[in-house]
Amino acid sequence: MKNSMILLASISLFMSCEVADKTTTNSENTSAENLKVTAKKAQAAFFKHYSAEEVKKHFNENYIQHNPHVPTGIAPVLEFLPILKEGSTSYTTHRILQDGDFIIFHNAYHNAQPFGAKEVVVFDVWRMEKGMVAEHWDNITPKVEETASGRSQTDGSTEITDLDKTDLNKTIVENFVTDVLLGKAPENITRYISEQQYDQHNPMVKDGLDGLAEAIEFLSAQNNMFKYKKIHKILGEGNFVLAMSEGEWNGKNQAFYDLFRLENGKIIEHWDVIEEIPAEMAHSNGKF
Repeated sequence: MKNSMILLASISLFMSCEVADKTTTNSENTSAENLKVTAKKAQAAFFKHYSAEEVKKHFNENYIQHNPHVPTGIAPVLEFLPILKEGSTSYTTHRILQDGDFIIFHNAYHNAQPFGAKEVVVFDVWRMEKGMVAEHWDNITPKVEETASGRSQTDGSTEITDLDKTDLNKTIVENFVTDVLLGKAPENITRYISEQQYDQHNPMVKDGLDGLAEAIEFLSAQNNMFKYKKIHKILGEGNFVLAMSEGEWNGKNQAFYDLFRLENGKIIEHWDVIEEIPAEMAHSNGKF
C-alpha cells in the first residue's frame, strides 16, 4: 500500500488546479418524486414513444442544448425522433437523482447507433423549469464488454440513502476532486476513498486503491495520465454525488463525469463516462 500511495501522490505532476464555484440550486420546495416522475415522462416521450406531441408537453420551446453535436432548441429534438424510431433506440435507467432543479440520469441506450455505438452508457443531466426540461448536458461512451474489475459500467448499488448528508457528501466529493484529481494534495487520497472498499466501474481500472494505483502507474508510464483542470458542477442526492469536470486525456480536451457513492464519509464506489470535447460544436452554449 505504501507504493500505492507514492504512485497516487504522483498525480500532482499531471494535473492542474482550477476550481469553479460549487453549483447551487433554488428549488428547495420542489418535490423530488414529482420532478423525477416528470423527468421520466419526458425521457419516455423521446426514447419510448418517439412522440413529437409528447415531447412538446415536456420540453421547453427554448430548450438549451449542451450536447456538442446537436443544435440548441426543441426543433432538432423533434427532427431526431424519426431516426430513433426507425432504429428502435431504447434506454434503461440505472439511477435517477435529483438536486434541486437538476435531474441526473445514469442511462444505457440500446440500438444506439445514432449516438455512436450499438450500446452506449450515458449521464444525462437536465435542468427543469416549471415542470419542463429547460436545459440538457450529457456525456456518452460506448459500452465495454470486458472490464478490468469484472464490473459493468452501470451495475452496482442503486439505493439512495442518507438524504440528510447530501450537502456533506457533495463537499467531500468536491474536496476529493480538488485535492486528488486536480492535484492540490493527492497525498490526502485516503481521507476520501475507503481503504476497505472501493468498487470500480471504470472499464480500465481494477477494484480498490491498489487497482487505482496500478492504472495510474500504467498511464503515467505512457505519459498519458488524465489531467483534470476544472470542476463545473457538483450535483448529488444522499449517498450519490456526480462531479462534472473538464480536462485533457490522449492529448485532447475531455469532459469527465464521475459518479461516486459514499458511506460513512468515504467514497466506496465509482462510475464514470469520459467524452472528448470537439473543437467545433453545433451551438454556442459550450459543453458545460
